[in-house]
Amino acid sequence: MREYLLTLCVTAAVTYLLTGPVRKFAIVAGAMPEIRARDVHREPTPRLGGIAMFFGLCAGLLVADHLANLNQVFEKSNEPRALLSGAALIWLIGVLDDKFEIDALIKLGAQMIAAGVMVMQGLTILWLPIPGVGTVALTQWQGTLLTVALVVITINAVNFVDGLDGLAAGMVCIASAAFFMYAYRIWYSYGIEAAAPATLFAAVLMGMCVGFLPHNMHPARIFMGDSGSMLIGLVLAAGAISVTGQVDPDVMKLFSGSERNAVHQMVPVYIPLLMPLTIIAIPAADLILAIVRRTWRGQSPFAADRGHLHHRLLEIGHSHSRAVLIMYFWSALIAFGALAYSVNSASMWIVLGVVGLSAVGLVLLLLPRFTPRAPRWAEAFVPPRYRRRRAAPAPGAAEGAASAEDAASAEAADDELRTPVPVGASGGPGVPGVNGATALGARSRVPRR
Repeated sequence: MREYLLTLCVTAAVTYLLTGPVRKFAIVAGAMPEIRARDVHREPTPRLGGIAMFFGLCAGLLVADHLANLNQVFEKSNEPRALLSGAALIWLIGVLDDKFEIDALIKLGAQMIAAGVMVMQGLTILWLPIPGVGTVALTQWQGTLLTVALVVITINAVNFVDGLDGLAAGMVCIASAAFFMYAYRIWYSYGIEAAAPATLFAAVLMGMCVGFLPHNMHPARIFMGDSGSMLIGLVLAAGAISVTGQVDPDVMKLFSGSERNAVHQMVPVYIPLLMPLTIIAIPAADLILAIVRRTWRGQSPFAADRGHLHHRLLEIGHSHSRAVLIMYFWSALIAFGALAYSVNSASMWIVLGVVGLSAVGLVLLLLPRFTPRAPRWAEAFVPPRYRRRRAAPAPGAAEGAASAEDAASAEAADDELRTPVPVGASGGPGVPGVNGATALGARSRVPRR
């Protein structure tokens, strides 16, 4: 465990320290695209945060290779090298996309090629534990197709959810933490060495996300871009593929005792089928809803819009930070709920706890729809959104007409003073030099370049 924690800390430190220089490089390189209609941020923000995350991945694997116990993972398995090869390819495509906006079909082809590179080096699904049937061995073509499909779905699910500051990195960090606990339990409790690569991948992935989050929390100073979202999606899929298709369930020797005990003990065998789905449950749901929504409108499944789950949370009335925390909550509830059920599936308290937390999550989700109103005597102590709206006076009322006109003129003058100035760049429409965050005027202290 100490070596895993050391690998996590080194990966997080390298990612954190490199993100600042990478931000300056992205600004110099011009990797600051214009604000699109679906974007939530107001100021152009540099991308290419995936560069720091990739070097953090390389540093974590390099440190693990020189540790006493984790060195055996590299000696007995080729999966870390397969992951590094596929990650390098998908990271390079993501960097080019952050700078030059590559077509979606080209990115899809690159994702399939990266998955094929990992399959050629041994990171593939060999068998599947199916409830009621047992362990089913897959042919080479079946394993390859299933591996490529899982990699592509995971990468695009994480890429789709990357829409708010700190959302994708935080959700993947939560999912990888639950996955690390599960894989470490399989490796340590059952003594199965085949689960060690998945445990290492989860620890490195946590370090990448933890090191990048301080720079990416709202308001974000840098975005990970496709170079980062596709990279962490690939690492997440690699860990799921490793523990799902490489660990032989028969090695756990869980077929002892009565039939009822055997069913309860076989839960850790079936959880690998569900764990890859639970760790990307929220991104996968967003992906499926986006595809159905766009095809129903006659659009391409790759067409961008503002119908994602995080956009809907903002439309309901949640703030940016609250929307991110709600997505964190649901991701943690699903991932750690599945983890707790795999440890003790016979406990009814786990099911009741998950149901209770789900009810709390629904209340938090719908809270802006049921905004409470404070009584009259407490309106001076609460924010304006909790105060009751005062009824406007009747049009024919003569009493107080002059005061109403004065108030209306004052309000109109105040609105005129606070009318936002359109954001414009040099040579484009709008007012040049206007700050996008305030939309009121240019910053006097910052010289224009």
